[in-house]
Amino acid sequence: MKIISWNVNGIRACIGKGLLDYLREADADIVCLQETKALQEQVGLELPGYIQYWNSAEKKGYSGTAIFCKQEPLSVNYDINAEGHDREGRAITLEFPEFYMVTNYTPNSQDGLARLGYRLAWEAANREYLKALDVKKPVIMCGDLNVAHNEIDLKNPDTNHHNAGFSDEEREAFGKLLACGFVDSYRYKYPDKVEYSWWSYRMRARERNVGWRIDYFVVSDRIKDSIKDVVIRGDIMGSDHCPVELYIF
Repeated sequence: MKIISWNVNGIRACIGKGLLDYLREADADIVCLQETKALQEQVGLELPGYIQYWNSAEKKGYSGTAIFCKQEPLSVNYDINAEGHDREGRAITLEFPEFYMVTNYTPNSQDGLARLGYRLAWEAANREYLKALDVKKPVIMCGDLNVAHNEIDLKNPDTNHHNAGFSDEEREAFGKLLACGFVDSYRYKYPDKVEYSWWSYRMRARERNVGWRIDYFVVSDRIKDSIKDVVIRGDIMGSDHCPVELYIF
């Protein structure tokens, strides 16, 4: 099974930069997108062979997630079952016979960590939600989690220590999730490999490969040995993030 996760930073713009060509070539079983920034009816996306599920934010042109899949799921959930966390379109869960597929777009803590409090509340609620799913069947969760967990996961850890995405609080929250019985699939396969999935648009960061690894596949510990490979597609353009591909089962 092949699953793609990609923060497209505006799906309409990404379509104009080759998104559909990539999806046709990749021919994945499941495609998870974050930061779609659009309603489904605004896009009118035609993807033969895929069923589409969209969760858009109440605020227009903001946040949003989508999942496209070839197999019809048993059930669909568009939030994380926690009051106050269902307005920004940050999660979709599809239930399949053998596992839950979850895509997340974790809130950014913003400059000066202005939104860190909300971010940590969302993380705590999402963690409880994923734990509850995991009791029933294994979970595959992916998305832009807006955190570089360890120093190896970004180019300049020393100068970013207290910045959004690399604060102690955010890194600790990700560690708490893993401690609940989940694994970072890329680090499980490649403990020492250095690759990034996001680059700032400023200062030619992508050209110079000054990036961060903040896009993940997190899976239930009990299926970690089913992970065949995790590929960060830094060669694919179209967004300030690149796609990540999981091969599993």
